[in-house]
Amino acid sequence: MDEVAVFLEIRQGTQSGLLIIRQLKPESWPMDITLMPSLVELKNDEHCKTINLPPEVRIVPSSCRGLQYVLGDGLHMRLLIQAGFNNTKLVPALGNILKTKKNCTFYCQSCRESVINNRTFLRVLSLPGENWGDLVEEWCCHPNPFNDSVLRPQNGDCFLGHNYFLISSGSEPTGPSSEIPHSESLGAPSRSSGSVLNSKANRRVICRRCKTLLGEVHSSGATKYYFTELFVQPSEEGFDMVPRSPFIQSVVAQCLEELSFARSTFRFSIQGTDGTIYILMWLLNSDTLLVESSGTPTCSNIFTVFEHDMSSDLRLLKSQKAIKVLYHPCVKSRNKDLVDSWESDMGVHSLTFPSKTCLELLLILSQSNASLPPSLRWMNSFQVAFLKM
Repeated sequence: MDEVAVFLEIRQGTQSGLLIIRQLKPESWPMDITLMPSLVELKNDEHCKTINLPPEVRIVPSSCRGLQYVLGDGLHMRLLIQAGFNNTKLVPALGNILKTKKNCTFYCQSCRESVINNRTFLRVLSLPGENWGDLVEEWCCHPNPFNDSVLRPQNGDCFLGHNYFLISSGSEPTGPSSEIPHSESLGAPSRSSGSVLNSKANRRVICRRCKTLLGEVHSSGATKYYFTELFVQPSEEGFDMVPRSPFIQSVVAQCLEELSFARSTFRFSIQGTDGTIYILMWLLNSDTLLVESSGTPTCSNIFTVFEHDMSSDLRLLKSQKAIKVLYHPCVKSRNKDLVDSWESDMGVHSLTFPSKTCLELLLILSQSNASLPPSLRWMNSFQVAFLKM
């Protein structure tokens, strides 16, 4: 019975959830299953196993409904669940860190190389929507009063988009790890440990150490960095890097959640810097808590959505805040008709990330989907996945 695992999906808004007891084998039947507010107990003639729920999660046993055994999944049941806030440390939003007006250091998230050292921003402002310029004529009764310099950051400015930020290229201090990029299209030397490649096709900012694409330099003189590529911390704090997979999940999940709240946008097209669309995503809900156990590694061939967070005690369950998404992979011209349809739909918001990050995100979604009980992996021809926050 050691291989028995649980999957609990909680909706905080409705205080309800789906509980699946996985890996129940017919040879272990008959079995008594006892639900208590803080635990699930499984007992047969030979064994007894207790699965303790996280302290912030309490089920209402009398509310159990829809009890059924699904082949390949396990035992399904729906319950009312009282779920409080957990103590999970979220990856802090970059804007919140910069607005403290403390000295901050920017690190390459892939290799931990310091990119920009000891920067303080006097103004941290949010940028308008991507297509704000197209609407100016609809709101103004006189010629467009705006020009490109209006949204050009000056020294001490940081302008925040939904998935990137802009700073003045001339305000980046030269650090000890600066390098001059070796390229036929060599331009001015870089002023940080990110290299600037200045050809028309490759006006990019890359990490000196791992060559990861961090951003790009605009003709206006502003440098654009992607949230998924830089990790920012106050300079006086100790180094506390988040692993790559949970970092991407958290940044993308926060981005989708903010856009859905601000613009009532729930469909997203994820594209690379080369214009290739990699993923179509539909945000289903953002009030999910997941509680998951994986049984024992010797007896179970399933892996969990949060396999990188597993401790040595596999029976210790934790709740994880997450968003639930539907997605379609679009690499190698897959789902081309749907891509064409979404591209012409005004209700779809396009988000651009480095192509390598798009592929990493697709892998994360695929791993999440594969870890779910089989009956939960598809919905209306879309694949289902969770992104942890």
